[in-house]
Amino acid sequence: MRASLLLPSLLVSGFAFAQSSTPAVLPDTKELPGPVAGAERSTAMVAGIDHFVMQEIADSTKKREALWHRNFSSAHDYEQSVMPNREHLRHILGLRPEDKRLPIPALEFLSTTQHDSKVGEADGYTIHAVRWPVLEGVNGEGLYFKLRGKVLARVVLLPDADQTPELLAGLVQGQETMGRLAHELAQAGCEVVIPTLASRGTEFSCSDSPGIQPPISTNQTHREWLYRQSFEMGRHVIGYELHKVFALLDWMSAQDKAPVAVAGYGEGGWLALFAGALDTRVSATMVSGAFENRNDIWKQPIYRNIFGLLREFGDAELATMVLPRTLVLGYGVYPEISATPAKPPKVEGSAAPGGLVKPELSEVRAEILRARNLMQNHLDKNLRLVVADEGDHSLFPAEAHAWFSKALNLTDHPGLAAYRTLEKSLPDATARQERTVREMEHFTQGLLQTCEDERNAKFWKPLPLTPLDKYEDATKTWRENFRNDVIGRLPDPSVPMNPRTRLLSENEAFTSYEVMLDVWPDVVAWGYLQVPKGIKPGERRPVVVCQHGLEGLPEDTFAEDEKHPAWHFYKGFSSTLARQGFITFAPHNFYRGKDAFRVIQRKLNPLGQTLFSVIIGQHQRILEFLKAQPFVDEKRIGFYGLSYGGKSAMRIPAALEGYCLSICSGDFNEWVRKNMSDTIRLSYLFHGEYEIFEWDLGDTFNYAEMAALIAPRPFMVERGHNDGVGIDEWVSWEYAKVRRLYDKLGVGDRTTIEYFEGPHTVNGQGTYEFLHKHLNWPTR
Repeated sequence: MRASLLLPSLLVSGFAFAQSSTPAVLPDTKELPGPVAGAERSTAMVAGIDHFVMQEIADSTKKREALWHRNFSSAHDYEQSVMPNREHLRHILGLRPEDKRLPIPALEFLSTTQHDSKVGEADGYTIHAVRWPVLEGVNGEGLYFKLRGKVLARVVLLPDADQTPELLAGLVQGQETMGRLAHELAQAGCEVVIPTLASRGTEFSCSDSPGIQPPISTNQTHREWLYRQSFEMGRHVIGYELHKVFALLDWMSAQDKAPVAVAGYGEGGWLALFAGALDTRVSATMVSGAFENRNDIWKQPIYRNIFGLLREFGDAELATMVLPRTLVLGYGVYPEISATPAKPPKVEGSAAPGGLVKPELSEVRAEILRARNLMQNHLDKNLRLVVADEGDHSLFPAEAHAWFSKALNLTDHPGLAAYRTLEKSLPDATARQERTVREMEHFTQGLLQTCEDERNAKFWKPLPLTPLDKYEDATKTWRENFRNDVIGRLPDPSVPMNPRTRLLSENEAFTSYEVMLDVWPDVVAWGYLQVPKGIKPGERRPVVVCQHGLEGLPEDTFAEDEKHPAWHFYKGFSSTLARQGFITFAPHNFYRGKDAFRVIQRKLNPLGQTLFSVIIGQHQRILEFLKAQPFVDEKRIGFYGLSYGGKSAMRIPAALEGYCLSICSGDFNEWVRKNMSDTIRLSYLFHGEYEIFEWDLGDTFNYAEMAALIAPRPFMVERGHNDGVGIDEWVSWEYAKVRRLYDKLGVGDRTTIEYFEGPHTVNGQGTYEFLHKHLNWPTR
């Protein structure tokens, strides 16, 4: 749900104040100070989680050491020892072996009847517009400095995202000095290729699908536009661009024995660092305007978000993967950009916040020192930092040029020789950028068409369906994979539960308590427990955990006043169920506060974690608390959630076996398509929920696979025909797989879907029958 559903008072309308005979706290709990408004509790919870996650980021640097086993016996032994880290880095950058790079026998000169490929020339070389094949339907494009004489080395020179190859080649009038490095390398006997990167422009961050009319334009940069859809498929805009670099290295390395190298500035500098770390064919790497401490990567543009990066890699660790080969780091100019995206008129303002600020020199030096310490003063003599002289605004400091050239055995060239630009032959940079964006977009959308086959092969085909206990054993392993690799696992709750409760209200049917539990340092679980009247001594009843949606609060689920703003969505379902004799618990999941919680997702992702890493830990503690209550049957605790609560209903019971059933309301979907399709307006690709994208979900767990982790426990979908979160055809397609699974397991009576004529709301008819049946509680 997008609207914030706030309660105007501390108590739900219609509740009576508690009578003096009612215990003020639950047995074996401390008193929770109050009353405190739910919105205030929520804000405090989000702040505590943020503090906890920031500490996790700070601790990640030391924790990384356990994932490395460097062997300094020799350069060869060292390269072998970091191979597992290199392979993992390839994975999190989206460099998948199934995405086969195409052979590249030669660069293709881009000539037309109106334009020659040659765009510039000097005495010893010519400059050409070129293209090369990379992946099926994806090409690299850029400029090629072709020597007339002997080639001594070859370099891939990577610009910042907002720089064209022409700028870095010195072919832009008035900015010829930007091409100094490229021309000096060429004059020294080095061939150079400057690729085009996806820019920070927004012109093509829109659907070109004829199915969306009028088209939707967004203020997302091209890099964010590509990041959103590729991240869901376990790919990355950074990975696609590295494929383009590696394709060039394939071609360069096949020519002769001349050394190959990479250099880059800004976004291109980070790509160069990754390329040098991953490809041992690279003799020398030069990085300018990019090397820093990455612990604040969550502040940077979202297209730099790499799932699990900080768990294993900072820039220091990447540097150790380049070594003992040459790594030259330049500190000078830096591509600074605003953290607040601009929003032109008539454009969907969906871009995520995030900017770039030049790091302090002390930060860069500290990261380099950390790299040297990791190398234990072995094999690090080729690591150099060059600080630009005051007033030097070149992209690559002059001394950095010199060290880079020396590593390639190039002799210094005296000065910059004259060259000529053929301006009438310069490529159309706008058309080239559109091709660059669309080719990667179409490749990613193609993955959407094949990812179901991937899941069928990896998940469904090897899954044993009989006997049932064998199925359950198999899904335990998958459940661990899901929690560890997709959700991201935090340690189990690490502090005493320290339960605190407070009498909230009571009426003729039930008593409500506010409950707070400790989970980790600074992290609490919090919610409202409703206990029906008339529970007999020794009686143990079923519990329904009733989960609110986006921007909601626990009290929204039990507001019984039809004039209350929450009624439209929730219909007071936790109160209704309490009146039917169920114990209900309405916990607070912390997806509230817009950027306040979304930025926490940004902080968790580089640790290989998500919002649900925290939420699942909170629900572990909630289950622990509920099972300890003398009136609760611990084997009959069900989960029922709407909207983001329905999203929770797919993930929490899939990860935690303590929930005996799950009901997903207003969320069940062909979830991968919902996230990344560029052909339908309801796709999250166009909207502002930038935290919604989950790493590699397409190849691993769509909603049918998550439901399979819940099986053979009862599972139900509640779907309103007019609910705009999805369309019936998608919901039915995905649910059909669930129904088939339950039938094949011989437990078809444990699953159902209810369609109703209505919007995004709890319908509360078939679901209530489902709860009574599967929680074995009589209808009243």
